[in-house]
Amino acid sequence: MKQIPTLETARLLLRPFCLDDAADVQRLAGDWAIADTTLNLPHPYPDGAAEEWISSHQEKFDRGEALVFAIERKADSILAGAIGLHQMVPGHQAEMGYWIGKPYWQQGYCTEAGEGVLNFAFTDLGLVRVHACHFSRNPASGRVMQKLGMRHEGTRRQHVEKWGRYEDLELYGVLREEWEKSRSSLTAMC
Repeated sequence: MKQIPTLETARLLLRPFCLDDAADVQRLAGDWAIADTTLNLPHPYPDGAAEEWISSHQEKFDRGEALVFAIERKADSILAGAIGLHQMVPGHQAEMGYWIGKPYWQQGYCTEAGEGVLNFAFTDLGLVRVHACHFSRNPASGRVMQKLGMRHEGTRRQHVEKWGRYEDLELYGVLREEWEKSRSSLTAMC
């Protein structure tokens, strides 16, 4: 059994969740503003759900299905959110998903964490493509995807149902070759 790795960015540690994180996950992910803009987060967030979710991560990683990281600020070890790769097809593709606790919005944490995960996906996992989606009514999530170099690939109209209403999904994706080209362009500019 391989351990879920820990990744480091300038301000963040992307580390495996532990059961000690459960209360913070319930508090942050249970915020109505977070649950409202994500497909799979319930509101209210039930007792025990965070522990169950955290306990599933290692098994899903062992099966090659998913890789989930806690987003922790280095400066004060505060849990700010979660980011991961899901529906992984080894050597091919995965879907990136994330949420950031409301107190930590608009501080660049999601983009920074996304850069770390994309680097790991393309460099260490050898993926060819990473894709993501967001509700059309959540353009802030789309801006994160754009900052990560993802291209808009289309809209799935009324594709999912959340709390009794049908939601449009905006689809984004980035290929390894595009990511490598954008990184080499940034290096050349420095």
